[in-house]
Amino acid sequence: MIIWIQKAVGFAALIMLAALGELLTEKSGGLNLGTPGTMCVGAATGFIAVFRYCQAVENPSVVMILLLTIVVSFVSCFLLGLIYGFFTVSLRINQNVVGLAMTILGCGLAEFLSIFFVQSSSGNVRCDPANAVYSALIPGLSDKLGPVSDLLFSYGFMLYVTIALTVGMTLFFTKTRTGLNLRAVGESPATADAAGINVSRYKYLASAVGSGITGVAGMYCVMEFKSGAWATADIATIQAFGWLAVALVIFAMWKPVNLLWGSLVFGICYWAYQYLPGLLNVKIPTDLAQMLPYIITILVLIIVSLRKKKENLGPASLGLTYFREER
Repeated sequence: MIIWIQKAVGFAALIMLAALGELLTEKSGGLNLGTPGTMCVGAATGFIAVFRYCQAVENPSVVMILLLTIVVSFVSCFLLGLIYGFFTVSLRINQNVVGLAMTILGCGLAEFLSIFFVQSSSGNVRCDPANAVYSALIPGLSDKLGPVSDLLFSYGFMLYVTIALTVGMTLFFTKTRTGLNLRAVGESPATADAAGINVSRYKYLASAVGSGITGVAGMYCVMEFKSGAWATADIATIQAFGWLAVALVIFAMWKPVNLLWGSLVFGICYWAYQYLPGLLNVKIPTDLAQMLPYIITILVLIIVSLRKKKENLGPASLGLTYFREER
């Protein structure tokens, strides 16, 4: 049971981080369905950078490993977010079409980059120094408290960074002027524009920074879920995690704090096929068990729609193109 929870928490952290990026974009009214492709690009660029670095030096620096993985994956996907903003904000192209195109582009680009720079089109390529950095446990807490250590302190540092980022984003949306302005843009861009808020700037920044966070989640997926190994076959898996992140935003009802428990529910459901049959003494098909997060999301959507409470719905302008001349 403890192993099930540990795996669920590790999985929850990576999809929660990706969902935070998507949530930031959606709060500005942008529905970025390019999240799966963005995660793939972040995973590929972050791994390529640290893999080539570890090949070039004899004793890789921990600081350089962290900088290369996080900064490269963030910057590459930040640029993807700017491209998404250009098409949806400046050119006013349908957000759904652009998002799906970005997913296709991202998956293809990730495959091309990994084959070109890592020279691997099939088997796993490992980067053990980077994996060691991301899997390192907290000294003194990971083995001193018995089951408490197993449940709370048996994870890499990115889990705690993700939790802190989630809390920080909650405070950002509720306690800061910038966060409140961003929410205003997502709810009614015309009203925000009339109040002197630069709608285009907020939408651009939200999509770019949100995509950057999502890209870091893709890199984290390689280090956490794949234990520092990369193969182009992993692109399909990361793409599936991207769709889970989009579903998680809906499941959390667009509230960052709800991602904390919502992602854990998704993680428990995702790993149910390995542990639930032994507990219930029944056989559950793997594919059926891994559908559970999506099924739960659909049920939540139905329940929220029936209750018709505005606070449980997404931003009013989500997915809609803003035409300033119609204000």
